[in-house]
Amino acid sequence: MDGEVRHLVGLLLGTEDDWPRAFEHLVAGLGPVPDGTGRRHTFATERLTIEPFSLRSKPRTDLVIDRLAYWYYHPREWLKKVALMDDVYLLNSPFTFQAMEKHAAYCAMMRLGLKVPETVLVPYKNPVDHDKYAFTSQRYNQPFDLDAIAAGIGYPLYMKPFDGGGWRGVSRIGNPDELHRAYNSSGEMLMHLQASVDYDVFARALSIGAETMVMRFDPAAPMHSRYRVEHDFLDPATGIEAITISRVVNAFFRWEFNSCEMLVREGEVYPIDYANACPDISVTSLHYYFPWAIKTLVKWTVFCLVTGRRPRLDTDMRSYFEISDRSDLDYGQKLGAYRRLADEHFTVGEYREFCAAHLGDLDQRVLDWAAGPEFDRLIVDTVTATYPEHEHERFIAHVRGLTGLWVTDESTRLSSPA
Repeated sequence: MDGEVRHLVGLLLGTEDDWPRAFEHLVAGLGPVPDGTGRRHTFATERLTIEPFSLRSKPRTDLVIDRLAYWYYHPREWLKKVALMDDVYLLNSPFTFQAMEKHAAYCAMMRLGLKVPETVLVPYKNPVDHDKYAFTSQRYNQPFDLDAIAAGIGYPLYMKPFDGGGWRGVSRIGNPDELHRAYNSSGEMLMHLQASVDYDVFARALSIGAETMVMRFDPAAPMHSRYRVEHDFLDPATGIEAITISRVVNAFFRWEFNSCEMLVREGEVYPIDYANACPDISVTSLHYYFPWAIKTLVKWTVFCLVTGRRPRLDTDMRSYFEISDRSDLDYGQKLGAYRRLADEHFTVGEYREFCAAHLGDLDQRVLDWAAGPEFDRLIVDTVTATYPEHEHERFIAHVRGLTGLWVTDESTRLSSPA
């Protein structure tokens, strides 16, 4: 069947400009991509605006990359509408991110047997703003001993909001005084107390569709230095486990653009934060890994649209629970079974074959772009918009240096025999 299919990719954005510019540039240079029937698919992008919408209106977009709806509810409800009524493909699902925040994600992954540190949910410090709260709390809320709970978990521990939010409200608690100070200041945030882990390595995995990049991460460093350029910092088995955990989390919740934080101690992997509706992909923080992230986002977008991948609004948690509840399987066997389910969900084999057949030149094109003037302008513009003037020279050199290292490494990789 001959013909051309045109696809519009919508970008639902907040304050970001660097990765959208990069994504738009690469998509604009794609050219037609064929499918198995002989049709050619072309692609355009549009930054979506926020305005009143009829629930029966027809969207022009085939796929939307959402970076806004985790906090801005009007566009979130539009995303729900176009997913339910129009089969628009979403990165990410607003349904599970709204219903399955970090608390639910902890519960689910604990059931799957992942090594989530001990976690306790404590009631609000301040009364909930609801006219029924006073009566309900007087009748049903039980007094509790916050010190005893913390002692049972053990110091140091972390207090953090049950629904996450970019390090919002996170406190490291070292003693009872710090515990009460943090709890008293939590106000109407619902908080977890979570055991700390003395770790050897802090890893952060960024998963985009069928691909995952595991990076060494330093949460105590300033943002521009948190992602450390280190290869092989995990042994092969631990690296596979980190990739598996990140991909399983995404498949389980139907997320496709998410990051997962894990602590590694003596070869044991402890996932601590893996419900990030808007993972960081800024060039000033990802730097070395930025070209990979944008390239992978383009590849997954094109794959989904050309192959007609259908959005999966429903989850298949029971398939995972049937594995987790089996007493005859150990942790490694269960993890392997989860990985097979996750790879099947993301059609990893089909994705790799598609990219090899239809996007084989993209690696070189991304390399040429990252080594060229368009990318350098992106660095300069982003740094000057992000940092005060007296720091421009320093951070331009910093980002240029790390992305330049990626160019060198990628040039070596592409020139090496397969």
